[in-house]
Amino acid sequence: MSADSRWLVFLTAITVVFDGLDNQLLGVVLPAVMKEWELPRSAFAPVVSLGYVGMMVGGALAGVAGDRFGRKQALLGSVAAFGVMTLATAMARDVTTLGTLRILAGVGLGGALPNAATLAAEFVAPAKRPMAVTATIVCVPVGGMLAGILGSQLLETTGWRALFVMCGLAPLITAAGLTRLLPESPGYLDRSTDRSAASAPLSSLFSVEYRRDTIALWFSFCSCLLAVYLGFSWLPTMLAGAGFAPGVASSGITAFNLGGVVGALAGGAVMSRIGSRAAMLTMNVGAIAGAVVLGLMTISVEAALAPIMIMLTITGGLINAIQTTMYVLATNVYPSGVRASGVGAATAVGRTGAILSGYAGPWALALRGSASYFALIAGAMVVCFVALASVKRHVTRSASRA
Repeated sequence: MSADSRWLVFLTAITVVFDGLDNQLLGVVLPAVMKEWELPRSAFAPVVSLGYVGMMVGGALAGVAGDRFGRKQALLGSVAAFGVMTLATAMARDVTTLGTLRILAGVGLGGALPNAATLAAEFVAPAKRPMAVTATIVCVPVGGMLAGILGSQLLETTGWRALFVMCGLAPLITAAGLTRLLPESPGYLDRSTDRSAASAPLSSLFSVEYRRDTIALWFSFCSCLLAVYLGFSWLPTMLAGAGFAPGVASSGITAFNLGGVVGALAGGAVMSRIGSRAAMLTMNVGAIAGAVVLGLMTISVEAALAPIMIMLTITGGLINAIQTTMYVLATNVYPSGVRASGVGAATAVGRTGAILSGYAGPWALALRGSASYFALIAGAMVVCFVALASVKRHVTRSASRA
């Protein structure tokens, strides 16, 4: 990529860091909130799921808005929205208020990713898209890793409310700065001056040409996001329930996301060489195997911590790599006129997996603890494998090496 392209992709990626940070912050602080309010984890299942409902709505609305009014405006509006709501969450005093604020924050969180992915894809030439989009969306686990670090370092000293204040102010300041620094997508500007290249209707996602890929993408996003959010939302709680201290529980999600950063960048690089089908299906098999191994391990304070963290890093790396590179795949499937809408729709429908994780996580943990929890993750990735194998318009080896 040229220096200008790298700079623009970097600016876009900054917004995604805060998306990942604010998205995963609730999972990090949840054990502390449960203790302060003297409530069981099952009481927070609706809160977690309501946030994902907001993301579903935000992904669908912001994707259409990005195609109609510009990717930059939709992205920065989404960032400002989740910043305000995250800041307000610091004042929550009960589960109802917390759930209301999380659904509103979710609208912004869900709207940021499809427009960030589309911006990154259209800032570079088609042959550079796999790495540009991957380098942008990989910042979701970067933000999650920062959430885990902040939780492990500050949660016991500053309290969970202070974390929401910090993580709400940061995206607001960033959105204000990017108003001047970040340009609009070249693809959108080209269409705005060319009437023949206007936005395609949303119904075109189900035309004969795109129907199969649309359905396959929706299933792959849904199943993979179920696995991802089982980790994001319930991994610290699972480790805390096994007897680990809050700092160690937060470190678990840091390991899960650290693996995601490395895995996603490696996946983007491999995809650029061999195409997306072989790369993504291979990573998917590895993710299934990693979840199975974790399900067979004894996870308790009596067990050695290092092997647990190593396997969380590997498995989280593969799952996050698949989720991140799905955005590359989605931007490749759809043309510019419906690209943000197509990516937004896939992300929005995929949030049903995230919503399901809010209830499936506590159910699995109550059933057989970590064994059933990781078995559920493995099952979700099996569905993801089948869906990805069904996509016709994968990034081909010849296109990625063009």
